[in-house]
Amino acid sequence: MAKKALIIGSGISGLAAAVRLRSRGYAVEVFESNAYPGGKLTHFQQGAYRFDAGPSLFTMPHYVDELFEIAGLDPRKHFNYKRKEESCRYFWNDGTKLTAWAENDAFAREVEQKLGVKSGLVIRKLQKSKRMYELAGRTFLEKPLNRASTWFSADVVRSMLNLHKLSLFSTMHEDNQAALVHPKLVQLFDRYATYNGSDPYRAPGVLNIIPHLEHGIGTFHPVNGMHDITDSIFKLAEELGVKFYFNETVGEILVGKGHVTGLKTAKGSYCGDIVVSNMDVTPTYRKLLPGQKAPERILGQERSSSALIFYWGIRRTFPELGLHNIFFSENYKKEFQDIFNAQVPASDPTIYINITSKDVPADAPSGCENWFVMVNVPGNTGLDWADLIPQYRTQIIHKLSSILGVDLLGFIENESTLSPVDIEVKTSSLAGSLYGTSSNNRYAAFMRHANKSSRLKGLYFCGGSVHPGGGIPLCLLSAKIVSEICPKP
Repeated sequence: MAKKALIIGSGISGLAAAVRLRSRGYAVEVFESNAYPGGKLTHFQQGAYRFDAGPSLFTMPHYVDELFEIAGLDPRKHFNYKRKEESCRYFWNDGTKLTAWAENDAFAREVEQKLGVKSGLVIRKLQKSKRMYELAGRTFLEKPLNRASTWFSADVVRSMLNLHKLSLFSTMHEDNQAALVHPKLVQLFDRYATYNGSDPYRAPGVLNIIPHLEHGIGTFHPVNGMHDITDSIFKLAEELGVKFYFNETVGEILVGKGHVTGLKTAKGSYCGDIVVSNMDVTPTYRKLLPGQKAPERILGQERSSSALIFYWGIRRTFPELGLHNIFFSENYKKEFQDIFNAQVPASDPTIYINITSKDVPADAPSGCENWFVMVNVPGNTGLDWADLIPQYRTQIIHKLSSILGVDLLGFIENESTLSPVDIEVKTSSLAGSLYGTSSNNRYAAFMRHANKSSRLKGLYFCGGSVHPGGGIPLCLLSAKIVSEICPKP
């Protein structure tokens, strides 16, 4: 009889772990408290508008392709995407506009034209990002950091010999300031810290590998929308024989003699040889492992930022906007001080707008657009969001109206919101943090919880709150690591 793997949570990492473990020969059962798979990566209909509820940026699609390939299938017959010609459109309060073209030379020319910065400087910055990724990115992202074999590999030795090239001892902002000088260009590259919910003025410079993911590997968009990532992997898992239990919340991980033996829900107990938690690692310990000693130092780390999202059906099209759009704050440093130090919404927030109807016209009625409007905010730590949301809504509408030169309020046909409180309730992410812990110190990458328990045999972890981190590619990698360190069934 095949060994059984029980997975808690059907977020993108839980789904990927299910596919990988089933492909290795495990019998796999997945338990999900919601009525749907995907966690943050889901979608919904709002009148005539369709919205992706959570993640909107898709990079490194080969990690999705791998799931079909290990199952012996052609990915293109099940999941398709296209590479974007532009990564993002940027807007500043003074009227400056800039398109970050995916192709490096085109991006560099755009920067030179709009900001007066020599194109060669931008090219050198992107080349450095690529070198950093080649030196450290794949090694430290794709391998478990708590295994000796990782640290004694030839790739790690090569990385150690080139530590001076990895900007480990400067912050992202310091690294960008030294290389780019122009404040708007520095701000543009600093924003990559938000890809894992961190502060560029504190996060280590090694995170400047992130621009390579967009400008070296590319940004992509699934032809049917971001939810198609979830839908395709979920269908693959079902075809492979993975069993799903929806609307069934796990209440406890069962333990006997230092080994997990299964889990318990309100509907019964289930035996398993291994348990994989795709749930945030902190509530996994606090709620599901009563009586077990928790790694307090790891769980006590600073959390990543959360988000306040408005989903607006807009009765108009805006040709000046693309799939991804950023409206920057005037004082970027203060914005992060507000979020991480003062723990309050920023007085002047940077606003991100994702409009999938630019690529998938059916997502909005003709002549209309579906706006996913997000600002970074602190987590659910006691703020009165019921009072804050209408205030912030007014502030955001005023800022966008000013920059776009329209009275935006009159074009909002329908709307809904997602707050840190909602994120915490719907996804069990502690305080509604989007990426688990932040990366606001140089050792943060090494302080993330490992993918395997050091105390309980048979207990594994995947998802954005553990190694290697948050975001779709890293969540998929955490599932890959789990499947590789689990015992053979």
